[in-house]
Amino acid sequence: MEEAWEASPTGEGPGPTIVLEKHRALSSSPAAHVQLACSPRHCAFPLDGSRLCVWSTRDPSEQLLMLRGHHQSITAVAFGNTEVPLLVCSASQDYVILWNLDDCREKVAQGLTPRGTEMGTRPGKVQSLRFSPDDRMVAVCAGSRVLLLDVAVSEGRGLLAQLQGHRGSVTAAEFCPWQADTVISVSEDRSFKVGSCVHQHGSQALAVSGPPSPSQLLSSCPQLPVSRWRAWPEPQPWRCRVRAKGNVSVTGLGQPCGLLAALFPRAVSLPAAESAGGRGAQAGGHGGRRWPEGPYGDGKVDTAVPVLSLAPCDLSGVLGPACAPLTAGAVWVGSSEGLLLLLPASCELEAILLFQDFQNLSVQVAGSCALSSGGCQTFCLLSSLFGGQIVLLEVFVDALLRVQPSPGLGRGLSVLASSCVPPTSLLYLGAAGKREAEPDTPKLPSLRGAVKDQPLVFHHQVRSSGYAEAPRATMFSPKTNVKDAGKRPSRVKNSRRCDRDPWERPLPTSLWKWRSSTLGRTAVNCVQFSGDGRRLACGLSDHLSLVLDAELTGTPAVLSGHGGAVSAVSWSHNGRWLLTAAQDSTLKLWVARRAELALTLGAGLISGPVPAAQFYYMDAFILLAAGPEVQLLSFHLDTSKDEIRRYKRRSWGRPVLRLALTGGAEVTSLSAVNDFYSHVLLTAGRNRALEVFDLSTGHSTALVAEAHSRPVHHISQNTGSAFTSQTPHSYNLFATAALGDGVRLWDLRTLRCERRFEGHQARSIPCGLAFSPCGRYVACGSEDRHLVTATLDGNLQLFVAE
Repeated sequence: MEEAWEASPTGEGPGPTIVLEKHRALSSSPAAHVQLACSPRHCAFPLDGSRLCVWSTRDPSEQLLMLRGHHQSITAVAFGNTEVPLLVCSASQDYVILWNLDDCREKVAQGLTPRGTEMGTRPGKVQSLRFSPDDRMVAVCAGSRVLLLDVAVSEGRGLLAQLQGHRGSVTAAEFCPWQADTVISVSEDRSFKVGSCVHQHGSQALAVSGPPSPSQLLSSCPQLPVSRWRAWPEPQPWRCRVRAKGNVSVTGLGQPCGLLAALFPRAVSLPAAESAGGRGAQAGGHGGRRWPEGPYGDGKVDTAVPVLSLAPCDLSGVLGPACAPLTAGAVWVGSSEGLLLLLPASCELEAILLFQDFQNLSVQVAGSCALSSGGCQTFCLLSSLFGGQIVLLEVFVDALLRVQPSPGLGRGLSVLASSCVPPTSLLYLGAAGKREAEPDTPKLPSLRGAVKDQPLVFHHQVRSSGYAEAPRATMFSPKTNVKDAGKRPSRVKNSRRCDRDPWERPLPTSLWKWRSSTLGRTAVNCVQFSGDGRRLACGLSDHLSLVLDAELTGTPAVLSGHGGAVSAVSWSHNGRWLLTAAQDSTLKLWVARRAELALTLGAGLISGPVPAAQFYYMDAFILLAAGPEVQLLSFHLDTSKDEIRRYKRRSWGRPVLRLALTGGAEVTSLSAVNDFYSHVLLTAGRNRALEVFDLSTGHSTALVAEAHSRPVHHISQNTGSAFTSQTPHSYNLFATAALGDGVRLWDLRTLRCERRFEGHQARSIPCGLAFSPCGRYVACGSEDRHLVTATLDGNLQLFVAE
């Protein structure tokens, strides 16, 4: 064992301490592919094959324990869950031995040789050991069996039960923390089994159950064996963690019987090892961060690295209690190339630490890894893949999080404008020079020879009608017996009762009304309610647009004139205008009340099909996407009636600004707020990236590469409603949807994915996405003709029309 020393990043100067190598040992027998043990107080590993070495993680000067009892190489080590007594179990092909560390220290202090308790003999090759939450049982994974041994029974007579049924070697077993009698085992046959240990007439029996659909077990990583399983200390919406080579899946375990009730795997492909030029790292896969480029070029995923261990991480002590709901269930993922901090709620990387970025570390490629986290410190026990080096690392989580790059950190991004636009900005010219179109009232023609206004003079006295005389009767008298304190009764009879707060209203669970859009079977590409909620506009694939009453009653107004499928509809803020865009590279503005065409834009102005278009900046501009660019248009509408000049065109639209995405990718979706003044524009491209523009300056502000595994087809912002109010920070939430990659919830201030919603079918047809006016729910379509609503805490609920 050597002294502790600080590992410095490659090519970096003095900075915060991120990694500290506390212990180092050299074993004559390699310890790769051996289950190591690490707890907040101690760590244990095999040394020279058959000896068990125990270190203290807190006090390096504490006495080193060297335990002997095995004749063959130790293959698995595990610590107990209780501190008093502190137990450790080691297994080899000849024995399974239980050690009491307190008794071992006393015997060493007395000069005696410590001796453990033999719980089993000749179990075979043991790949994993796991204690029950109360340390009464030990699960031993030997071959294709799981042996449950009783800790209280001594000298090899503690076999309680065997779990059988796997067709491959069992690689890991785990006890359920909130149901101590439930054990889960995973195997190389790409399956897992859930067993329940129940007492029957003084003995324990094992009931084995499997998943209802084994073929869907590892749909995210088929043809790869499952090597580890981890359950969390408290029930979460994601209760079990499965690890495989290069993939991490998050599944749910049903209640209350502990059997598998529903499985929604969410896989995250771990990135290949790439240097970040120091303390950063390139995060491949589906990122919420843009990591610096490394020696592999553009930072794309090269290969997958094996995942060696999983451990829970409590970030509330680092980020504060306010961030606890967002970081609940954080997990450390130990791989052969480094450590990754993963948030299962969003399946995003919070931080990444690569061993090769710290040149002084003794182990650059790990063969085995054990993790233990507590507060701001995390201990990591590593064994080298190519040698006999074994090291204990101390990772300071707060320092690691501070050096991680973030695309939105420090940029001050917010949907709400914090300052006025400068006079040189294009938005300032549009807001100051924009004039609302006059109401549709006909002008009266001027009359020739009309009498001009002149003062009227009376040359003789005119008898008055009585204004100079005393009043004959009291025409009006004040009411003195008013009981309602001067309140006048309302003449409008309102039958609706506001007996419920908008935030307390239940979700729509049944089909209220159904109506066909057209006579034929025509797809509806887009829908949008007006700001007052009284009208509904929808765009169809048969080149038509419809304006219906919100209750789907009456005859809809038909808007025709496009030569292609209508791809976008947008209401103006005042509800007077309706904007439609189509695949024929045209954009039309309509008078909503009369269903009358006011302006057509397209020839020489729009270069390709328009996938998205909308009003912007309180109806001062129009935003549209066409090909690889986004256009900002200013317009003027004049619908006044003049029979003499009816052929003179007075409505116009002209481009003001053109923005191209980084890399020249085609724009697939855009979103901006029109209900209040905002400078932020969100765009998505074919390159699967999200890009944020500041329209007050006309420049790109931030870029999120690899936001989804496929191109984003829809962006929806939490714009609220005129009938509800929200906190200012809630307007920074927006959601994105992609085919086959679910729905992701983002925060504009940090440009990180905070939640990920799955469970609906969206593999080939782009489905819509919308926030509720109260901001509590997200609704998205599904290919199975169901309505899926997702709450912001990550729960999915499927509602079928009754």
